[in-house]
Amino acid sequence: MQGLVLEGGSMRPIFSCGIMDAMLDNDVHFPYVIGVSAGITDGVSYVSRQKGRNYDIVTTYRNDRRYFGLLNFASDKSIFGLKFLFEDVPQKLVPFDFETYRNSGTKVVVGVTNALTGQAEYLDGMKLDDKSTMLKATCAQPLFFPAIEINGVPYYDGGISDSVPAQKAIDDGCDKLLVILTRPLGYRKKEFDKKMEAGAKYVGGKYPKLAETLKNRSAMYNAQMDFILELEKQGKALVLRPDADKMIGSMESDTDKLAAFYRHGYDVGMAHMKEIKEMF
Repeated sequence: MQGLVLEGGSMRPIFSCGIMDAMLDNDVHFPYVIGVSAGITDGVSYVSRQKGRNYDIVTTYRNDRRYFGLLNFASDKSIFGLKFLFEDVPQKLVPFDFETYRNSGTKVVVGVTNALTGQAEYLDGMKLDDKSTMLKATCAQPLFFPAIEINGVPYYDGGISDSVPAQKAIDDGCDKLLVILTRPLGYRKKEFDKKMEAGAKYVGGKYPKLAETLKNRSAMYNAQMDFILELEKQGKALVLRPDADKMIGSMESDTDKLAAFYRHGYDVGMAHMKEIKEMF
């Protein structure tokens, strides 16, 4: 089975959207899609066959205070407008095609991190509700989001515990992987990550096991990059990455730069389309 694996990265997965839109233009549909954070949030639009949807959302609303801004802490306890982004946008402003999504026949897996155990869990994306609760959960970065409860269990960002869930895809039966990363070749996280340390302190009193996972995130991520490199060398995965000289920041607000990074993704997708099609 062919599997599509999507890394997160806040605004950086606009690169992945370009690749996925190139695949939609070429009628390439993976039967299995897994990802975390903004990666899978964008990935569901690929499954619903809505080319350009996430590009439109990001370039239209990135600098809208309802999307991102300190005022959202008062209403949503988040720097992101959770109701606006995960409910108003898909229900009203840039409608998500739930019918096509649910009838796609695709297995969609959403990675989240259980705040109580600090461990990765994987949710059935076909159970996505109209409030996009599991997508809120997979994007819930400590400091910037509250914990998101599903069936009484608090969850945070899936990238904390499994940043690039290639092993889960293999465990689920995928023997051909397309892995889309949002960092360039050779990128590794520093062992001391100030953001992760701050997040660990923030959640440590209430969720001590999550704090430990946060502290170990750099080591986990770097080990995953080594694993993916090995899969690539063995011909078990096609790995697509942005060029280092075209990178943007995770919280990029310049919509021209976001649009350029999307186009870079589209060009990378088209350049490798023959290899992608040969996976089927």
